[in-house]
Amino acid sequence: MESDLPTVNVRLWHADAVVLFDWLMSTDLDAVPITHPAQKQALADLLSQLEFDVDADIAGSTSEEIAAAQAEVARDMGW
Repeated sequence: MESDLPTVNVRLWHADAVVLFDWLMSTDLDAVPITHPAQKQALADLLSQLEFDVDADIAGSTSEEIAAAQAEVARDMGW
């Protein structure tokens, strides 16, 4: 179902998307520190978008692919 709400397209490096999806799937969103309930909803919306991005097949990542993505992202850290 298409929403009439304005949207924003965010381009992510595939490895970042895999790492974010894995983290969001394994995180208790009720335990994430928030200052407004909309923040938790935005994280849930991001998870949903990553889960159903069929083109990128993020949700189908194997444990080996997740580990490789984590290594790629960690290697690219500038801090």
